[in-house]
Amino acid sequence: MSIWWSLHLRREAASVPLARRLLLGTMESAGVDPDISYDLSVALTEACANAVEHGGDTVPGTSCEAYRVTAYLDGDQCRIEVVDSGPGFPAGNARTLLRPAGEDAEHGRGLCLIQELADHVHIGNEPGRGGAVVSFDKILKWRKVPSLLPA
Repeated sequence: MSIWWSLHLRREAASVPLARRLLLGTMESAGVDPDISYDLSVALTEACANAVEHGGDTVPGTSCEAYRVTAYLDGDQCRIEVVDSGPGFPAGNARTLLRPAGEDAEHGRGLCLIQELADHVHIGNEPGRGGAVVSFDKILKWRKVPSLLPA
């Protein structure tokens, strides 16, 4: 089975739970194990929250007011991609962005959490257009009786 969807969302806090609920509903309908669904939904929440907070200027009428979420469920794998229109990640080694934040830090844990919850994480910048890209994959496990799969 293959399912994919893409959302173009405003950079507003209210968009984050919308993306999360759509992902959880898709996974439940497809019969994905609830623990896997939960892990992916937390990772998606972190990626969306980063896009909302860091994804561009707050100047009304600019293209930086939105970000895109795309999810692909294909066979036994799920890939999620969150792309914003902001300045992107600083040039240099992406590994530095995946270092754990200090104990007292109020920010800086999201990418590390995504890395812990997913099987593979890629962070970078949108070629030619700017903007950050966070994509992550996870191998899916299935409930015993999935809703959309043949019994």
